[in-house]
Amino acid sequence: MQQPETYQNLTNYLKSALGILELDKNSQLYRDTTSICDYLAKPTFQIAVFGPFNYGKSTLLNAMLGNRALPIDLVPTTGAAIYVNYGDELHAKITLKDGTEVSEAGTDVLKRYAILDDNRQMRDDVAAVNVYCPHPFLKTGVELLDLPGTNDRQEQDNLVRDKLLTADLVVQVLDARKLMTLGEREHLRDWLSDRQINTVVFVANFLNLLEPEDQKQVYNRLLFVAESFRSNLPNNISNIYRVDALPALRARLKGDVAAAQTTGIAMFESALQSIVASQQEQLAVKLPRIEAIATKICQSLRAKSETVATEITAAQQKQKDRIEIKQKAEKLISQGFQASVSDFEIWLYQPTLLRRYQSEMALSLQQGSFDAWKTKFEQDVLNQRETIAEWVNKACEFFDREQPIALLISFPPSPQIALPEPPTAATKKSIEGEVTPVAIATGLGWLLGGPMGAAVVGGASYILKKRTGYEKPPESSEAYLNQVTEICNEAAKNYLIGFSIDTFLMLQHYKEIAAKVICFQDSKEPLNMNVQQYQLQLVNNLVENLAAELDRIKIR
Repeated sequence: MQQPETYQNLTNYLKSALGILELDKNSQLYRDTTSICDYLAKPTFQIAVFGPFNYGKSTLLNAMLGNRALPIDLVPTTGAAIYVNYGDELHAKITLKDGTEVSEAGTDVLKRYAILDDNRQMRDDVAAVNVYCPHPFLKTGVELLDLPGTNDRQEQDNLVRDKLLTADLVVQVLDARKLMTLGEREHLRDWLSDRQINTVVFVANFLNLLEPEDQKQVYNRLLFVAESFRSNLPNNISNIYRVDALPALRARLKGDVAAAQTTGIAMFESALQSIVASQQEQLAVKLPRIEAIATKICQSLRAKSETVATEITAAQQKQKDRIEIKQKAEKLISQGFQASVSDFEIWLYQPTLLRRYQSEMALSLQQGSFDAWKTKFEQDVLNQRETIAEWVNKACEFFDREQPIALLISFPPSPQIALPEPPTAATKKSIEGEVTPVAIATGLGWLLGGPMGAAVVGGASYILKKRTGYEKPPESSEAYLNQVTEICNEAAKNYLIGFSIDTFLMLQHYKEIAAKVICFQDSKEPLNMNVQQYQLQLVNNLVENLAAELDRIKIR
């Protein structure tokens, strides 16, 4: 008998495939693969007995064991797969899904756990049913499996279908009175031959109830069907047997050897022993089923590989498109930023700045409205800064960058203006008619000429410059006004030039900061693409390993 270790790698690969494929646990491929893994892990040679309910499966097994070990009745009874193994004394063990074990001498416990309830439903809390019997055939490493009857409930059919895949030899019990019904023919095709279960022995029960001529016709019909299921059997052993199960059981219970011989039970048992002896050291039974399941798994893995490869290609194209979009965005944002910076630099260019604001500022100084002018000027500057900041904000949003510090702009302090002394009193008298217009024009009046000496008007600081005796006083109010205008013009020029120089320096520093933000740097491949590539490699390696392991097993 091939040892389970022989198939350990193959079993591991198949189980890994189930995880990678993420199959529905109720899907046929998942269940078949799980069954074949269980099959490869078994150290015993399993003989499964199956057929429709009330065909005498359990009766046949009881006749073989010479004991009423398994439940039999005139209604469908077996509700679970019952494993029969060797034991020093007859006893049964029930394993529940919560891990609880119920073990009792004899097999009466089966009536509580292994038969259908009043609603003909299987118990849903039973995980395994085992019977141990002191029979010499079982001692050779044989395990018998009594399966629920088919053609009764879908749940039972599903259970039978799964268990058949784990059997080294299948015994199909037939009712000679209704041989090869449509359901049985479908089972032969769908449950056996299509799954490479080709080692099948057919047992015709109830043949003793037919007339001799009918018996011959039944046998000939069965012979034609059975020929397709003996490819792995020894040439000198038939796979068709007539066994009258109930008479055989009665004869065995009475110890009537002669009567048992007439039922065909002894010939059937002898054939099973020969089949087991010839196949326990062969791989021919297992290999076709293994290949059938492994082929389906490999097909699914290849389909998975193609799907993952397609997803990777799509992800790579998406990544490429994303990079191109980012690169285009970088170019557009950079161009927009440079244009807005250039506009601000042109705006800050001293001749341009003086031409635009010097006269207005000087006039505001003369009129005492510097604060109002400064508010308007600051708003013009902030508008320029906002245009630049919009491009930086777009870069941060598009490239997912942290917002840098804002462009810092500081405004010079309010100007301090040293005004000359107004005209002398004598001059004032001579030009009395001019005083009022001058006061109105400057907005300063003659307040600064009073005893205050200095005053703050409209945010600017005005300081009365005392004469030292060397300066020639203004000869008229017009001359005084011209002096004030010139002083205010100079103060405005100095203010704007200082602002231009400082802001230019801050703008150059900010351009360096913004350049680091408006710069698309392609990151490494996204994590999900790396995972997909790893999964693709894993799937492809698994397909290769499965194929190599199958080849290794074949040549053992």
